[in-house]
Amino acid sequence: MNNKNFLTAAFLIFCALVSGQENPWSLTKCMEMALQNNIEIKIRQLEIIRTQKLQNSVLNRMLPVANLYGEQGYNFGSSIDPSTNGRVSSNFQNDNFYLNAKTNLIDFNAFANAKKDKINIELAKAEKEVIENEYKLQILESYYQALYTQELLKIQKEQLKQASFNLERVTKEVTIGSKPKSDLYDMQLSFSEEENRNLETEQLYGIKKTQLFQLMNVMDVATDDIVLEPYLKEITADIAENASYNPKIKFAELNYQSSLKSIGVERANNLPVLSAYYGFSTFYYKTLNQENSNSDSFQNQLADNKSQQVGMQLNVPVFNGFRNNKKIDASKIESEKSKLVIEQEKQQLDKQVALEEQNKKNYLQIQNKWIVKLQYAKASLTTTQAKFASGKIEAIVYSSVKNQFLSAEYEVLKNSLQLQYIDLKISLLRNNVL
Repeated sequence: MNNKNFLTAAFLIFCALVSGQENPWSLTKCMEMALQNNIEIKIRQLEIIRTQKLQNSVLNRMLPVANLYGEQGYNFGSSIDPSTNGRVSSNFQNDNFYLNAKTNLIDFNAFANAKKDKINIELAKAEKEVIENEYKLQILESYYQALYTQELLKIQKEQLKQASFNLERVTKEVTIGSKPKSDLYDMQLSFSEEENRNLETEQLYGIKKTQLFQLMNVMDVATDDIVLEPYLKEITADIAENASYNPKIKFAELNYQSSLKSIGVERANNLPVLSAYYGFSTFYYKTLNQENSNSDSFQNQLADNKSQQVGMQLNVPVFNGFRNNKKIDASKIESEKSKLVIEQEKQQLDKQVALEEQNKKNYLQIQNKWIVKLQYAKASLTTTQAKFASGKIEAIVYSSVKNQFLSAEYEVLKNSLQLQYIDLKISLLRNNVL
């Protein structure tokens, strides 16, 4: 092993030792795992395959249909003799064989249905994308809820460390008599409150992570070791400025196109159909229980009794009680409904995006306030720390100022995460991508 490989291996081992048992999960990793495990998405994928299998092209619909029939019967008593077409008192066996084939040469219904089948495949794909988009939004919200709690827990752990340090210091000062015992009681109360708050946040964090991984259908991961990573990828201007691609709008548009094809299918039922057909038949008969029966052999009779028929048929609809016209009118109304659904989905998307844009604007405005507050808190902490080191203020005052600084730091961080969450949500709503 050369020096470069050795250093690389040593660095990886060092990183593994430093990270301990932590298992980092990014938003992208959660999305990918969730989409792989979601049962509803798998069902929709099978629905796409099923729809593709049901598709019939125009050529397939125009292929001839051929049927072969065979029939064997026995007649007893008075019946018609096929050879003389006269009524006789006899019993005989009769075997009939038919071969029929028919194909449509011109069939407008086949063209209309073939076009509708293609739309049905696109509809199935769009429906899958709608479910994926809604699922991504759920994962995004759950992920950031857990991420907020994770960052809050980090701040509270720092606060707890500070409270523990202050408690230890005041305990020593009370022991040597430089502080009254009442200060120790105050610090013990403060430490207890911080400890309880930290425990509640830890429990909430565990619940949020469990809810996230349950939503992802990932059950074989120890959530206690999971660490969520902030999403670092920036929203590119190309994606933000492109024409929006919302799966619900796409599904509504395809549904409208399908309704137009349905009108074409109903109209095709009023158009003529030109067909060609071919028929072949033969039969065999044999008299039963007659001593003087001179029936030819089975093979000879099949050869002698052959009959063929070839022809073309034109079927022109003339009158059907206006039933088909009613179906056309109903399809037109359904088409108008589908067209309105497109506008409805666009309006809902615009409302959602406008609301998120307003939230983003509000968070941007308050972000400056939080940053200013953090600057004040940092400056106050610097002076308070100096006073505390010189013994001019009590430890509980210093602890309070320290907690204010940590809280202000968390508010800035949380606000930044909320802005990030809104950008990602808008991107999913508009373009179905992170």
